[in-house]
Amino acid sequence: MWGSGSGGSSRKKSRGKSSSTTSSSSSSSSSSSLNQAAMEKLFNEICDPDDPSIATMEGISKLCESLHIDPMEDLRILVLLWKMDATEKPAQISRKEWMNGCQKLQVDSIAKFQSILPSLDIGFMDQSDFKDFYKFCFQFNRQGTHRTLDKDLVTALLHLVLNERIAGDRLSTFISFLESAKGYTRITLDQWVSFLDFCYECEDLSTYDEANSAWPVLIDEYVEYMEQQARK
Repeated sequence: MWGSGSGGSSRKKSRGKSSSTTSSSSSSSSSSSLNQAAMEKLFNEICDPDDPSIATMEGISKLCESLHIDPMEDLRILVLLWKMDATEKPAQISRKEWMNGCQKLQVDSIAKFQSILPSLDIGFMDQSDFKDFYKFCFQFNRQGTHRTLDKDLVTALLHLVLNERIAGDRLSTFISFLESAKGYTRITLDQWVSFLDFCYECEDLSTYDEANSAWPVLIDEYVEYMEQQARK
């Protein structure tokens, strides 16, 4: 279960063709400085023996070992896969995505991958990027053609992904609610995303208006659960 910086501060205003040419030249030089064969070799070390065009969870775990990070607990592997745009299919990265991702992140060796690990901390993400990453976490952890996630996986992912991104009591009480809600065995993408939106838009549950809300029923039931807990 698993669970690029924009560099805006270094940008300068363009001034005519001269700036544009310099920028294009810099980009080309940056690309050519990468060792394509080394990027391929890295992928060959983690690709599926039966289908060398992809790396599955087993191969991704091997990458984690090389990077000295825990694939089960370290969120940075999910951030890395998100930044490499591993979105073609759940639970894997294709060779094409790998090569494009290496170009995007400017990495062609384990040492370079290790050097960017600090930048993969979700604390560096703004709200928009984090929401995109949060959605990716759901999609990447789907199995096969399933469009939903098992509730147990969802609660584990919520703790891993949202810890320190939303209020601790909101996270813990929502997880407790899910664990006790017998009517929910699987969670949809809409429910997953709606919980994050709800956390952003409704910090104070006393202001929640169920009659006029457009939230999924899951959110209504969570608020009811919290009201019942308050009366105990």
